[in-house]
Amino acid sequence: MGPASLQGEREPEKGSKGEMEGYRCLLQAGSQLESTLQQVTVPVSLKEVGGYIEKQVAYLSGGRGEDSSVIITLPECSAFSDIPEEALAKVFTYLTLIPRTRQPGVKFIIILDRRLDTWASIKTALARIAASFPGNLHLVLVLRPTSFFHRTVTDIGFRFSQEDFMLKMPVVMLSSVTDLLHYIDENQLTSEFGGTLDYCHSDWIVLRTAIESFAVTVKDIAQMLQGFGTELAETALSDEGKAIEYLLESHTDKYRKLKDAIRSVSKEGRHLLASLESSGKENDSQWDVRLDWETVQRLLAQLRDMESAFDGFFEKHHLKLHQYLQLLRYEQSFQEMELCLEHLTAQERELSISVDTLVQTEQALKRLDSLESNAQEVMSRAQIIILHGHQLSAGHHYAMALIMQRCNELRHYCDTLNAALKTKHTRLLQTHQLLLCLEQAHTWCDDGAYLLANQLIDKYQSKEGAQAALRDIEQFLEGAPSMLSLGPDILAIEYEAVLTPQLQAQIGKTLEKHVTVQQMIQSRQTSLRKLADKHVRPIQLVAPRPENPPRAKSPLFSPKHGDGLKFTFDLSLPGKRASRKSPNPRKIEVIHDYQESRSCVSYSLDGEDSPDLLKRHVMRELIETERIYVEELLSVLLGYRAEMDNPALSGLLPPILRSKRDILFGNMPEIYNFHSRVFLQDLEGCLEAPESVGACFLERKESFQMYECYCQNKPRSEALWRQFSDCGFFQECQKKLEHKLGLDSYLLKPVQRLTKYQLLLKELLKHSPDCEGTSELQGALTAMLDLLKSVNDSMHQIAITGYEGDICELGRVLMQGSFSVWISHKKGPTRMKELARFKPMQRHLFLYERVLLFCKRREEQGDGCDKTPCYSFKHCLKMTAVGITENVKGEVKKFEIWYSGREEVYVVQAPTLEVKMAWLNELRRILTNQQKLLRDEAYQHGQMVGHIPLSPPLSESKQQRVSVSSEDTESGRSSPDPQPHSPKHQHNRKIQVYFNLKNQVHQGILGKKVQPLRLAFDSTFLFISQLARSSSLGRHLRGSGEVVWRSGHLPPI
Repeated sequence: MGPASLQGEREPEKGSKGEMEGYRCLLQAGSQLESTLQQVTVPVSLKEVGGYIEKQVAYLSGGRGEDSSVIITLPECSAFSDIPEEALAKVFTYLTLIPRTRQPGVKFIIILDRRLDTWASIKTALARIAASFPGNLHLVLVLRPTSFFHRTVTDIGFRFSQEDFMLKMPVVMLSSVTDLLHYIDENQLTSEFGGTLDYCHSDWIVLRTAIESFAVTVKDIAQMLQGFGTELAETALSDEGKAIEYLLESHTDKYRKLKDAIRSVSKEGRHLLASLESSGKENDSQWDVRLDWETVQRLLAQLRDMESAFDGFFEKHHLKLHQYLQLLRYEQSFQEMELCLEHLTAQERELSISVDTLVQTEQALKRLDSLESNAQEVMSRAQIIILHGHQLSAGHHYAMALIMQRCNELRHYCDTLNAALKTKHTRLLQTHQLLLCLEQAHTWCDDGAYLLANQLIDKYQSKEGAQAALRDIEQFLEGAPSMLSLGPDILAIEYEAVLTPQLQAQIGKTLEKHVTVQQMIQSRQTSLRKLADKHVRPIQLVAPRPENPPRAKSPLFSPKHGDGLKFTFDLSLPGKRASRKSPNPRKIEVIHDYQESRSCVSYSLDGEDSPDLLKRHVMRELIETERIYVEELLSVLLGYRAEMDNPALSGLLPPILRSKRDILFGNMPEIYNFHSRVFLQDLEGCLEAPESVGACFLERKESFQMYECYCQNKPRSEALWRQFSDCGFFQECQKKLEHKLGLDSYLLKPVQRLTKYQLLLKELLKHSPDCEGTSELQGALTAMLDLLKSVNDSMHQIAITGYEGDICELGRVLMQGSFSVWISHKKGPTRMKELARFKPMQRHLFLYERVLLFCKRREEQGDGCDKTPCYSFKHCLKMTAVGITENVKGEVKKFEIWYSGREEVYVVQAPTLEVKMAWLNELRRILTNQQKLLRDEAYQHGQMVGHIPLSPPLSESKQQRVSVSSEDTESGRSSPDPQPHSPKHQHNRKIQVYFNLKNQVHQGILGKKVQPLRLAFDSTFLFISQLARSSSLGRHLRGSGEVVWRSGHLPPI
């Protein structure tokens, strides 16, 4: 099941009733708590006005006047006039909001204590109260100054300003505290006004601070619960198990922290309630304490409701995540098990039960037993997965339908695989039983033939002897295998499930053999019965031939020794007298032809495998190993090369290695595409016709050249691997692939595979004598061997250093090898240096179509097997100026390569004569091709020779030196001059024309006629070449027993 199916299973859960109901309950509880907080929370906090409240600018004592008006007291404060208007307004707002949030529309009474103040202060305070008080002001009670002067001034001032104040608020001037009791009961007044109300300003501040802090904390907790609930509800579920595990862990951690916060707030609320209770909530006079207690109690209750709703929602969400993770893991286990079962099913399908011999059957049974053992182990694990699926379903998993479907699929896989294995096992056992019966029948027939052959004539000539022989035969017949009594039709019915054409043929041969042996036994029984019923006179025995001693006494009578044995004995016909003179005595012959396969009588077929069968075996091996090769290449490309782009492994991969993947893997993707898409299909098409595989190789011959590129890159790849072989990336990839060998072993697979083809082609050729397709097989073998040689040569070529220019432009390496070389220069200071050199130079030669390179082999630095050779470039010869002498006097492994008319002579000694001949053949082919090209050009431009003037002839010594290189010329011997008018003289004259032309070219005489002159050279040299091959002068030029080759192309002018 992929992500799509998992997504399909997950989408309905987003709208599941249980989870959505829990989410709605959480939102509802949060809304109620938010509403309560809005009712009890004051917009202005104590922190904002705390400084002025602490100075007792004004305070709520908790007392009530008429109509439950809330009393706000403004005590004597010398700094009242210094308080800013904004700050005073905030103080009044804060003090009025506390009762208004609990009791909207409540009235207020202000007690303004100015007993120690002046009228000016009273007037200012009343004005500021009128301007800043935000509540419903019911009454302002002013305690006027107590001093006579200030009281008189206050009375006069109030009388003149009363109307102004009364328009804004009701103001009552009180002369003393006693007058205050007329308006407010003494139990609602604090002690400073002669009342009994217990009030501590510092305790009020502490309690108020705690209540506000508790409300703010509850509000924050509610917001966090709602936010976390929304986050849980909107969480997108990933298809990765680790992501879900992280979600579970993070959500659980957040949940625990929120629970800790809720417990802390609840504990704070309970402490606050206890404090309020100790403050006297039961006292009716402490109405504000009672209201605070109710507020805190209400907040705690709603917080518990919200916590309960959140717990229910989180539990359902957590269960969903946990079940989703279970589903992911179950699905992963299912997919892994599905792959294992598919792999086993593929192995079961590939296991062939078409066997023809007991050995093949026993091998197939062993493979099948091994496969069944693996299958039982895998199916046991599948049963555990099925049981786990049932446990998940029993736990009311939300994806119960999908899990049960997976369980049914696994059960179906297991049942199908088990049934197929049992069927094959049963059929193999039947085949084994049939082949065993056939072998027993063969053995019985062989024993019967031996029994008849070992019954000596002299023993059953008497009645007792004949009866004993009959008893032996009857006893032997009693032990006949039961299958021989069955006919072919019954055997076909009994073994119908396993019968193949090959088995049917074996049954037919066995029954035919049984019929033959049965006829021989019946004939012997008839003869013996006649002898036993009649009294026969003794018959004189035929003397045994010296070359055929009595077989009964020979140990070679055993079937293990006899090969083509022939037993002969005479029996006289009953009723006739035996006579030595009888010209044609009656002879009964039993001929045995024992082979290694126990095919024992002459009428049985040869038991050895036929060539066609052997070819099919080789073809199967070629195809099977090709499939394995393709699978191994794919595992490397996917398990290593593609993993370099895997972000999860980027930390293990050095950056420099990612940019050099083409060096490490070479053109392996190209090789894989060719084999998987083309060549494997071609080979599978040749399974029934192995002889056609040669044409297949020849058709794809050019495609195999990609291996040359791969092998040339191999040294760079190996160097890169040695540098990074300990990288954690390769170890992790090898662990995932479960490879026992490292990447370097798999990078060697293409090289190993290339060498395997020629071995298999040789094996096919071995079993394909003179049949259709043999020539193609031979051509394919030659092509693969040439490819191996070309790859090997190219590997040496890339090790050449010091060559100026692009060595790839030289083309393909034709030959390469190490030789001992002596160099001889005709003149100059180099000649003396070369003459002083007695020890040969060791040079590695590279032969191309156009040049011949001389290099010196060197060993690079390295340890052990890491040492690689390199070749330092020394010299280059153009093939257009090269000639060869095939034989050097006294040295069979030496030959000469001479350059520019023997200006430079290289004596080359090959390691073996075979190597020398191979190089000479290739050099001869190159020079011959150049002569053919010269001949073609000469035919096109031969008419221009007559228009070119000739220079004086060259000396005779130059003529011989340029054209001839043989032992005779080097030793100073030469042929006598030919007669002036002889054919040889005419030929020499034409050769002289050629050298005269060459001299004119080098002297610059002809000027602009250089190009026609070159054509003249070509035409003339063509004539000389033909002359050298056909005339007596040619024999003279070639020397006695020497073969000299010289390129027809002229050196540059």
